[in-house]
Amino acid sequence: MNIVEISNYRYTTKHYDKSKKIPAQQIEQLLAVLRNTPSSVNSQPWHFIVIESDAAKQKIVPAIPDFNLPRVVDSSHTIVFCAKTPLDETHLHNVLEQEDKDGRYPSADLKEGQDKGRHYFVNLNSTTVESQIQWESKQIYIALGQLLFAAAAIGIDSTAIEGYDSAKMDEILDLKAKGLKSVVVATIGYRAANDSNAQRPKSRLPNEQIFTIL
Repeated sequence: MNIVEISNYRYTTKHYDKSKKIPAQQIEQLLAVLRNTPSSVNSQPWHFIVIESDAAKQKIVPAIPDFNLPRVVDSSHTIVFCAKTPLDETHLHNVLEQEDKDGRYPSADLKEGQDKGRHYFVNLNSTTVESQIQWESKQIYIALGQLLFAAAAIGIDSTAIEGYDSAKMDEILDLKAKGLKSVVVATIGYRAANDSNAQRPKSRLPNEQIFTIL
């Protein structure tokens, strides 16, 4: 499929085939896509909790409202997208040293310049705890989009879920103690034969209403 065909193929899955599990090799590919997701000044302000066992799914059930429960318990995997709270010096130093280790800095001046630039944008968006999380969330939604498209590209269905109890999820997964806060959830797997949403035509506003070419 070309990229337009992939975007037409992908839709929000309402019902998954519980008997089908995503092969480990394809999960590894999707995790690589998440790892490679771009972020502002390469801040990488995220952590992804991958839930694949039935026991782990049942653990988070109290955070999932009834209308979204089938998406979680019947899917192959559920991924909880988390923001770093706070996005602190330890994390920023870790990112910088990893960049250096990966050979991104042929000179100390370049390394210092990148560090200063990253701190500028992090500080700019961290005047309050809320503003920092909001900024991180923007990066995390880039990762969500990457996952949804990449999954469709290899024939895997998906659902983005904002309809969950974030405070309850944070409590169940002990996220506060880990310096994390859940932002959004995604489920991935294979559509059930009776998923009516798969049969509905895609509906989007026409080009002339959403694009301005200058």
